[in-house]
Amino acid sequence: MADKWNNFEQIPVEPPFDTELLQREVGQRFPFYDMKSNINTVAFFCRIDEETLEEKFESLRLMLSEKHYIPMIRFEHGEHIIYIVKKPESKKKKSVWINIVLLVATVFTTTLAGALQWIDINQVDWINMISFSYLWQGFIFFSVPLLLILGVHEMGHYYASKKHHVDASLPYFIPLPPPFLLGTFGALISTREPIPNRKALLDIGIAGPLCGFLVAIPISLIGFFLMQQHPLAVPSTGANMVLLPPLLLQWMGGLFSIPQNAIIHPTLFAGWVGIFLTAVNLLPAGQLDGGHVARAVLKEKHKYVSWVVIFVLAGLSFFYTGWLMFAIIILLFIGTQHQPPLNEITRLDTRRKLLGLAILIIFVLSFAPIPFAA
Repeated sequence: MADKWNNFEQIPVEPPFDTELLQREVGQRFPFYDMKSNINTVAFFCRIDEETLEEKFESLRLMLSEKHYIPMIRFEHGEHIIYIVKKPESKKKKSVWINIVLLVATVFTTTLAGALQWIDINQVDWINMISFSYLWQGFIFFSVPLLLILGVHEMGHYYASKKHHVDASLPYFIPLPPPFLLGTFGALISTREPIPNRKALLDIGIAGPLCGFLVAIPISLIGFFLMQQHPLAVPSTGANMVLLPPLLLQWMGGLFSIPQNAIIHPTLFAGWVGIFLTAVNLLPAGQLDGGHVARAVLKEKHKYVSWVVIFVLAGLSFFYTGWLMFAIIILLFIGTQHQPPLNEITRLDTRRKLLGLAILIIFVLSFAPIPFAA
């Protein structure tokens, strides 16, 4: 949506706009004193009451959505303007079987990844990976906990989207076969509609990381318990990579008595991955979950925070080179901008401001500036 709307002509709107319908539905909720149009857009210049704006605009959005229109409200040059565009032709919804097949494939690849971890721990030939014993251990101790964290994260986004009447897909898991360490590239959902307002944007952005984080905590505690009860000795070849825990895992580790020479248990590794991905997702940049939160809280000023994130990651790359690659990914693919919700005028309430503060604390506890060390 362009920031400026020029070249309006005082002519009747051409189809596909039903101007009579639009005038009636907008006028019932927002008295307008002018209407302009071009071939793609109808603009109503309105008087609004901020006390009732959120409720009335949401009512307008839901009603017009049924008629295949999308409204958005902006404050420009001292005027409140409701722009209405035609909803793009919706693609045919993909069969849920695609989600199921991808999930089954990801269970298989993460089970193999877990089996490989046990093979490395026990120092046996990799051909044992296909034995029932190693596949079972890979499934129970790594695949299940990791996919629980990823799945609950995405279902958090899904249910928050449904709560705000935003059409969204079920999670798509992305399998990644060995020798990749995790066996998956994560999971995602697809939202098929614009986010209606700042409250919905914050709720949807926070729901995933918060739900995944709450599952990663007990899984990590179980992992520490298993390390305490059945410590795994470092392989004779020696470990060539060390995971450096964030503050949260450092505190958790202090609750258990774990031998110094014990190698990380696969279940704890799954918990570490979940907490690490929570922190990465909460980086306040572009289309990441943290970018949703930043846009909801800071509005158009969020772009400056995105650039700060890129420069900070570039600085951290002197200690861990992977951050430079991630900064490049943000710059080239994720982007520093986040599109505004349809209604960015309504303010956040106190409860959501506190939620934003809570998610900032979760980010600090989960972020490891140097996640790996050789």
